[in-house]
Amino acid sequence: MWRLVVEAPFEEDIELAVIDDEGIHALIFPCQRLSGGWANALTGEMLEVHPTHWRAWKMQRCDACDLH
Repeated sequence: MWRLVVEAPFEEDIELAVIDDEGIHALIFPCQRLSGGWANALTGEMLEVHPTHWRAWKMQRCDACDLH
């Protein structure tokens, strides 16, 4: 179930819905809410997004998979 973005937890992997040039859609990678904004949870890259809603990230992250 989608929840309001103001309720998003800090420093936890979540699925984020955003508004961009293509409309409203969910990002395909886990994100984290940080004190300075939103980040890609896999790379740590800060994102320039306008989130609308969030929900728990359902896929398990495999940090070792990023090494291939």
